[in-house]
This record gives sequence, structure tokens and C-alpha cells, in this order.
Amino acid sequence: MSSSSIVEAKRKLLKLTQEEIAADLKISRQYYNAIENFKREPSVELAKRIADKLELDWTIFFTSVVNN
Repeated sequence: MSSSSIVEAKRKLLKLTQEEIAADLKISRQYYNAIENFKREPSVELAKRIADKLELDWTIFFTSVVNN
């Protein structure tokens, strides 16, 4: 399972929409969508906030950098 699939699956498991997460984090839904789909890289602080909300390891947002 790809990292983006894991993030999306976890969000859906928690019954959260992209809109709800984005509003809580005070970012746009479009920006959150780009992060969830690994089209944009969040700051470390934002990655930690998203990961905390989704109960994930924050480093998941940076795995492509390590694995390439």
C-alpha cells in the first residue's frame, strides 16, 4: 500500500473528511489534498499535526525523499 493510500485510508477509518481536517489545521482543503496525495510536502510542524490527528507516524510524509 502506498503512503498516500495509508493516509487516505486512516482518515476515512476515523470518519474524517479532508474539509474537516483542513479546517482544524487552518489550511485549505486543496492544500491538505495535495499533502495527502504527496504532491506537496508539508513543513515538519504541519506533518506532525496531521499525523497526530490521524494517529500516524509523522515521518510518513517524508518517506519518498528517503526512498528515492
